[in-house]
Amino acid sequence: MRTVVPLDPPHDPTVLDAASLGAAIRSARTRSRIPLVEAADAIGVSRQTMINIEKGGAGVGLPTVLKAARELGVTLFAVPATEREVVRRAILATRDEA
Repeated sequence: MRTVVPLDPPHDPTVLDAASLGAAIRSARTRSRIPLVEAADAIGVSRQTMINIEKGGAGVGLPTVLKAARELGVTLFAVPATEREVVRRAILATRDEA
């Protein structure tokens, strides 16, 4: 079996597109040392769908992507644009303290 290499989360916690959400999901999976196939099985999707989720690929429904995020411990926040930068900085400051 292949070794799962942990990947750091994206530096910017802001999810701007499917690719940035996919990168956060992949980071969460690899940091938990969960192989891709195991994650796919746990979420109830194919290996290829899991790859598409992590790459931000087209063709994966939002409910499936959100389920993958939830199952792998990625939390999303709906923040008004006027508060986005304050929240982003707070997340980065907390991450820097750890």
